[in-house]
Amino acid sequence: MPTTSEPFHAAAVHLLTGWTAPSADQDTLRRDYLHFLSEHPDGLHRQQRAGHLTASALIVDPTRQVVLLTLHPLVGRWLQTGGHCEPSDLDLPAAARREAVEEGGITEVTIDPDPLRLDRHLVRCRDGAGGETRLQHLDVQFLARVPADAVAIPSSESLDLRWWPWDALPDGTDASVRNLVMAAHGRLGPLFDHDTAP
Repeated sequence: MPTTSEPFHAAAVHLLTGWTAPSADQDTLRRDYLHFLSEHPDGLHRQQRAGHLTASALIVDPTRQVVLLTLHPLVGRWLQTGGHCEPSDLDLPAAARREAVEEGGITEVTIDPDPLRLDRHLVRCRDGAGGETRLQHLDVQFLARVPADAVAIPSSESLDLRWWPWDALPDGTDASVRNLVMAAHGRLGPLFDHDTAP
């Protein structure tokens, strides 16, 4: 089975070891992720069928009023950008940035180096043989910032791509995305409020 490069694995362990989780539940997940990585040296690789770490990013525009979501073709719901790690990724923030660029079509993306939150869930993954299977994703979620003139361009990995007001997300948005948006709201502060926007 292919293994993720040792420097990437070490970088992921370092990031999660040093991250101060915002709640007891998130700290439990942090410790679970670290245990998973200790048990699976290839735990960052999509071929690990016990599950694998993934990286995603919530893209926020400079006014902090809207977030960019993609309509995922497999899941059928509006999600933040993100996905599997690749051998070329140096660390989890780099993987999140690459996914944001690929799926959002915006080249100038800045990723906050500290995760916003963690989310573990079952996802349908392509198995490499033309089929699909449900695997555990241990997602590390980041905040992404883009410049004022950023233009989102849909990719082949998305059914649609749109900016949504943080407090008017599309119907059916799952709890994971809503929790991620609220975590971004907490980190970015008052400019998320409409009456204080520039």
